[in-house]
Amino acid sequence: QKQFVESGGGLVQPGGSLRLSCTASELDLDLWSIGWFRQAPGAEREGVSCISRSDGSTNYADSVKGRFTISRDGAKNAVYLQIDDLKPEDTGTYYCAALNSWGTCRLQTYGYLYWGQGTHVTVSS
Repeated sequence: QKQFVESGGGLVQPGGSLRLSCTASELDLDLWSIGWFRQAPGAEREGVSCISRSDGSTNYADSVKGRFTISRDGAKNAVYLQIDDLKPEDTGTYYCAALNSWGTCRLQTYGYLYWGQGTHVTVSS
């Protein structure tokens, strides 16, 4: 079954950093645009970042620009989300998913496939 596995979450103090990983054993991630999404308790899932399959261009939500960095490692078939200067509002479950599209990737959840179980991030002192 094609599904992502997210990892790297945890409990972090404000100002700290985490690197989230996204892998999938039955998908070649280089063939897909990959998005990272998060869902806070009681809130809708929102897109935070994505990386395009066509040219590696990236897209970020305004709330995370300058703090989040998305990247690929083709050799490891993985996509990463480096999160710096964590804030309490970054708390939530983080998911990755794949989008079959060309051009600039988008942050809306529509059309994304193979959602994993997510990894939990809690930012608290």
